[in-house]
Amino acid sequence: MTSGNGALAIDIVVPVFNEELSLSACVTTLVAYLDDAFHVPWRVTIADNASTDSTRAIGEALAEEFDGVVYRRLATKGRGYALRDAWAASPAEVVAYLDVDLSTDLAALPPLIAPLLSGHSDISIGTRLRRGCRVVRGAKREFISRTYNAMLHGALGVRFSDAQCGFKAMRAEVARALLPHVEDNKWFFDTELLVLAERAGLRIHEIPVDWTDDPTSTVDIRQTALDDMRGIVRVAGSLARGKVPLAAIYAELGRRPLLPGRAPSFFGQVLRFCAVGVFSTLAFALLYLLLQPGLGAQFANFSALLVTAVLNTAANRRFTFGIRGPEHYSVQQFQGLIVFGLAWGLTASSLVVLHAVASQPGATAELVTLTAANVVATILRFGLLKAWVFRARTTATRGSRDQVAEVLPATEAA
Repeated sequence: MTSGNGALAIDIVVPVFNEELSLSACVTTLVAYLDDAFHVPWRVTIADNASTDSTRAIGEALAEEFDGVVYRRLATKGRGYALRDAWAASPAEVVAYLDVDLSTDLAALPPLIAPLLSGHSDISIGTRLRRGCRVVRGAKREFISRTYNAMLHGALGVRFSDAQCGFKAMRAEVARALLPHVEDNKWFFDTELLVLAERAGLRIHEIPVDWTDDPTSTVDIRQTALDDMRGIVRVAGSLARGKVPLAAIYAELGRRPLLPGRAPSFFGQVLRFCAVGVFSTLAFALLYLLLQPGLGAQFANFSALLVTAVLNTAANRRFTFGIRGPEHYSVQQFQGLIVFGLAWGLTASSLVVLHAVASQPGATAELVTLTAANVVATILRFGLLKAWVFRARTTATRGSRDQVAEVLPATEAA
């Protein structure tokens, strides 16, 4: 890794709030590693967002002790605020951050930074959800993380695998272009930044990391999850309304787009839809059995069908009908939810009929009835998805492919 002009190459931000027990060990370990492994100018920035313990005194002492460490303090609490402030003020070519608990093995830092200094990528993130990762954490956090990222894939159509790993970096000009459009300043900050970057056509590089959970973490999982759900809805709405100037960001930073893929034949669509339907039905059955004891038949049916509907629409969009890219994604998901409403009405009616015929049917009878109703609903879904949700978009995609095919030869000739 080299720095083009000898200026500051890397600024690694450590956001902290009341971390008096962890901060000194973190910075000492990080500085020792950077001294040994990095041969470009680097800096460590302690970004203190409104700590009320002795974090400030420790941070200032560390800045005095090490030449490559600086301390910044904000009066406002929020990790997003801390990163926004530190990155916006940084003179480095590449800005990064990592969690103060050093959950991610620092050996992943060089492959995280190298694609950015070389110009290969715009953003680089660590992931705990790819093959080759070695992750130590409890089953509860593992389930929450995978569920959250699955919802992101279904609701927003993202392709990056892990939005929440506290181990990210980006080129400074990318940060300056994206930060004004990121509204969240807490834990959803990372996710929103990545979604906007991907929608703007920027290249996101992922590296598998070794990660060990911090058992002393004070993060409120329940509140964070609720905030994340609200964030997903807000970002989806902003993208659907065209609130974020993605085209302008792409014009400034984006890379040449790839040609759209060809849509499968009708026979291929039927086979792919059936495959998606099988997995969706199995997922529905599993979710229903898990939820039914606590929620009852109707609410369990609704919840399981809603989750599988979002994921089903996303899978059919890409796998069955060959539509890729962010264009019209939110509209298609909305239309998919209308189709979901029809399917839910069908399955709910089947439960009403079952309970009218049998006074106290068991969970097995309910499941068999709902599964049969879902088979009928699946056939209805295919017809509506093909004839309504994706029909016009598929035509538009083919037109875009023809236009791109005409433009590229002229561009290459020039």
